[in-house]
Amino acid sequence: MPDGVRGALVRRVSPQPDGPLDITWLAAGTPRLPLGRVLLYWEPASLMGWDVTAQLGLATAEVHLGSWPGAPDDWPRLVRPTVHEVIGLCAALAFATDALDLSNRLAEV
Repeated sequence: MPDGVRGALVRRVSPQPDGPLDITWLAAGTPRLPLGRVLLYWEPASLMGWDVTAQLGLATAEVHLGSWPGAPDDWPRLVRPTVHEVIGLCAALAFATDALDLSNRLAEV
């Protein structure tokens, strides 16, 4: 990872098993992850491979989503299914929340 970054903010995850993870570097001074976003951080493992960590941004905190210690060089293939499912779940929850809010507003009229 480049100097001065906290990790990679996942922008999009391909539904294809070998598809890409589109990322944007997140500056080291960024205070919090946006709600429902996933941050990946990786560094060389002590013996071989990569130690990869994923964080999930929630409304009041960031939570540990997963760790893949000693992951092989093709670690994006390893983490992609988890990240894809979590991002999809967050999008579905955001949509359901918006629909519920709209329903409540319409019921008040």
